[in-house]
Amino acid sequence: MFPTIGDLVYYLFHIRFSFPIQTLGLFIVLSFLLAYVVFTSEFKRYEANGKIHAFKRKALVGQQVTVLDVLVNFTLGFAFGFKVFGAALNYSKFQTDPRKYIFSTQGNLLAGILLGAGFAFWIYLDRKKQALPQPKVVEQTRHPYQLMGLIVFSVGFFGFIGAKLFDALEHIDQFMYDPLGVFFSVNGFAYYGGLIFGALTYLYIGYRYGMKQVHLADIGSPGMMLAYGIGRIGCQLSGDGDWGIINRHIKPNWLNWLPDWAWSFKYPHNSINAGVSIPGCSGNYCSQLVQGVYPTPLYELVLCIGMFGLMWAFRKKIKTPGLMFSIYLILNGGERFLIEHIRINFYYSFLGLTFTQAELIGGLMLLGGLAGLTIIGCKRYISPKKTA
Repeated sequence: MFPTIGDLVYYLFHIRFSFPIQTLGLFIVLSFLLAYVVFTSEFKRYEANGKIHAFKRKALVGQQVTVLDVLVNFTLGFAFGFKVFGAALNYSKFQTDPRKYIFSTQGNLLAGILLGAGFAFWIYLDRKKQALPQPKVVEQTRHPYQLMGLIVFSVGFFGFIGAKLFDALEHIDQFMYDPLGVFFSVNGFAYYGGLIFGALTYLYIGYRYGMKQVHLADIGSPGMMLAYGIGRIGCQLSGDGDWGIINRHIKPNWLNWLPDWAWSFKYPHNSINAGVSIPGCSGNYCSQLVQGVYPTPLYELVLCIGMFGLMWAFRKKIKTPGLMFSIYLILNGGERFLIEHIRINFYYSFLGLTFTQAELIGGLMLLGGLAGLTIIGCKRYISPKKTA
C-alpha cells in the first residue's frame, strides 16, 4: 500500500523522497478536479441545447478598497506563509505527523507576516486600479458553467461535513470518546454523507439561479459517478480501512487471469496501521491484515469508472429529462447495495432486519432510480394515449 505520495512515487519510479501528503487526499482532490471538468462540459452542452440558460446579475463595480478587504487578504496570506514555509523549514516535524502540524500553532511567523503583507498590498493595488470616482451598479451576463468555482468550493465544504458526520454515526463510540480526533482524521469518510450534503448544496445553488432541478440532476450524474470511482482509487492505494470482509474462498479456475491480490488482499502498509506488524519493517506504516479480505475499493473503482464511461458515451442520446439521473441512481445505488454484502461495516438493526448505512442508502437510490424510470415511462407511453 501507499499511504503517502512519497511511497507511491518510490514504487513507480524507484525515487525515494519524503513527501507526507496522503495518497487518499490526493485522489479526493483529483476526483473534484475531474468532476469539475465533466460538470463544466455538461453545463455548456445543456446551455447549447436550450435546457438551461444564461442569467443576469447586478454587480457593484468601482469600489474603493476597504479595511476588510485588506484584512481578509492579509489573513489568507499569513496563514499560507506561516504554515507552508514553516513546514518547509521544519520538515522533520511536518513529516512525522502532518495533521498534527497543520492544526498546531507551529509555523514561521516572519514568512506569514511577509506573505500576508504581500497579499494585502496586492489587493490594495488591484482595487485602486479599478476604483471609480463614484461606484456604479452594472448588469452582467453569467453562464451556468461560470458557477463551477462556487459549486466546487461549496460542495467540497458541505460534502466534507456530511462525509464526516455520517462516518461519525457509523463509529459513534469512537466519536464520543475523541470527537475532534475522529472529525479531523485524514481517514474515515462516509461517501454517501458527502454525496447527500454535496448534492443538496449543488441543487440549491442551481435553484437560486433559475435552473430546473431535473436538469441539474442529469448534468451532475456522470460527474458524480466519475468522482466516486476516482476516490475509490485513493481508498485502494492507501488502504484506508474501507475494505471487504475476510475472503475464505479459493479463487475459482475461471478467474485464474485475475491477480491473487485482486481476489484476496492483506493490505500491507495500510494507512490506518490495521492488523499485525510486518516482520523487518520500520517506519510509520508497518502493519498488514492477518487474513486476506475482498479488495472492495478495487471492485468499485473498476465498476464505477466503467459505468461512467458508458454514461459519457451515451449522454448525447439520452434526451428525456430525468433519465440520466435515474440511470445513475440505479447503477450507483445497485452497485453499492451489492458490494455491501462483502464489505466490513457497522450494522444497524430495525424490525428484525440488519443492514449497513450504505446498504440502506444504496437500496433507496436503486428504488428511486426504478421509480424514476417508471414515471418517465408512464409520461411517455400512457399520457399521450389518454389525450389521443
